[in-house]
Amino acid sequence: MTDVPAERLDVAALLELRTWTAHDVDDAGRVLAGYDGSGSVQLVEIEPDGRRTELTALPGRCSGRYLPGQRAVVVEHDEGGDERAQLSLLRLDPPQVRPAGLDGLEPLVRDPDHVHTLVDVRDGLVAYATNRRNEVDFDVVVKDLATGAERVLYDGGGYVAETAVAPDASTVAVTLHSLQPCSTQVRVVSGDAGVRDVTPPGEHALHEQVRLRPDGSLVMASNSGREFTGVAVVAGDGCWTWLVEDDDHDLAVWSSPDGQHLVVGRWVDGAMSLRVHAGTGEPAYEVSLPAAGDLQVRWSAGSTHAAISLLAPAVPGDVFVLELATGSLRRAVSAADEAPRGLVDRLVAPDVHRVPTRDGEQIPCLVYAPAAPDGSVVLTIHGGPEGQALQSWSPVVQAMVAAGHTVVAPNVRGSTGYGKRWYSLDDVRLRLESVADLADVRAWVPTVGGDPGRVALYGGSYGGYMVLAGLTMQPDLWAAGVDVVGISSLVTFLENTSAYRRAVREREYGSLERDRDFLVAASPMTHLDRLRRPLFIVHGANDPRVPLSESEQIKAALDAKGVPCTLLVYDDEGHGLAKRPNRLAAYPQALAFLATHLRV
Repeated sequence: MTDVPAERLDVAALLELRTWTAHDVDDAGRVLAGYDGSGSVQLVEIEPDGRRTELTALPGRCSGRYLPGQRAVVVEHDEGGDERAQLSLLRLDPPQVRPAGLDGLEPLVRDPDHVHTLVDVRDGLVAYATNRRNEVDFDVVVKDLATGAERVLYDGGGYVAETAVAPDASTVAVTLHSLQPCSTQVRVVSGDAGVRDVTPPGEHALHEQVRLRPDGSLVMASNSGREFTGVAVVAGDGCWTWLVEDDDHDLAVWSSPDGQHLVVGRWVDGAMSLRVHAGTGEPAYEVSLPAAGDLQVRWSAGSTHAAISLLAPAVPGDVFVLELATGSLRRAVSAADEAPRGLVDRLVAPDVHRVPTRDGEQIPCLVYAPAAPDGSVVLTIHGGPEGQALQSWSPVVQAMVAAGHTVVAPNVRGSTGYGKRWYSLDDVRLRLESVADLADVRAWVPTVGGDPGRVALYGGSYGGYMVLAGLTMQPDLWAAGVDVVGISSLVTFLENTSAYRRAVREREYGSLERDRDFLVAASPMTHLDRLRRPLFIVHGANDPRVPLSESEQIKAALDAKGVPCTLLVYDDEGHGLAKRPNRLAAYPQALAFLATHLRV
């Protein structure tokens, strides 16, 4: 282990830090973890005594789940970030001699032209969602591993966001993106009973983390008829009971497979804390983690253990195992153990601020303050738009702070985590209200020591759209912009994104048929003649969400205008940069670009 001197706390040192997440845990307490030590996230098994076995060495990142009843893992992987997930089986008995490449996996579902997303596992069964029927709608299929036979559980149409399968695979609960923006619908398919709508298709509400209990009831996080999500159970007769409620904050829930326990997460300004509850909702105990942050929970098949992944600004990746019988919590692995001495101690956590707007609203903002601020400011805008600025691990944000930039991460209107009203304030023809929020934040930066003449924009995906919208629609406000896989035209984006995503995205942005005039008006390409600040763009060639053409068209137009624009394209990446070598190539250039254009 080496020390990192002050002058070396740069983006390369931070990007070199290895991270851990938990994909699954079994009833013996073994963790199936994701680890990016090789440069992309691969599978590693962690024994209760801490011993580790590297399981995969695939060309790109992968994920997986333990197969109950066997020493085996179902592996989900794609090709170069194209998100057309394929499924394979990796047997762990006899133990692995070396990490498995593609030739060491048993094919389960292989069709590289379509998506096959692993949604659930049962003893001898694998359930997945696929768009292979018509490339648009997702069907849920269960595969019997002993016979190879497949059975369609759901083919009622729509974009399947989540799926929960009953232990005997006789019933499936499907969560679909619904007719309203940022809303979902829950349907249950059960044997001869057919399809039952648990929630109305036109309801403006989110229903998430839906799980089937052994008694046939459903547990979910929902804001049906509410401002903030609570934890509800829905009986077979359709009767709703609220188990856990909070009048001021959104809740998340992970229900144990046996229905006897709930792990409930409480969101406060982009950070989550956890509490264990009984299945009936009564609180049991807090889960004592080193920080609140970006958390995920995975239950073992027998409900004996829960694996918890924690990412926080000063926690680059910890995995814990909670033993339900005793309430004991052990850290299975920590990214900090592999970090150079002095690095983690110098990571910066944000303060939370509320920024007043032109119309009396308040924008929640996370502000990361450097030890030696120089007055420069970078606004980092999250993706989504149905997302939020999280108090999570970001080597790029930490590198910006180390370079002397004050980093402001706003949760502009349209962001989740602050109730239904706030995330609805950018729907369809309200889109540009969220862009106007950027100007309000820029006017506020002197409050935290920022120079309003030295503020840059940085964002990915929808955040990249916001960068481009700010530079084109507010050209005098910004010094420069960094756009990662962003949308330059809402029209061409909707025309060229993957067919299975188009209908879902139209519900948020507007319909090509009904709202084309507004989509044109809200597109950065429409206002390109006003852009005069330098722009830095990063894009993956295999991006199925925001096609590379979105970046290519704005690059070509700016070249013709003589406006400085750099475009980096990575042929083996999709929606973002998943591989460390590519991140090490791209992000130091992006940070150098910001340093150049934010100088005094």
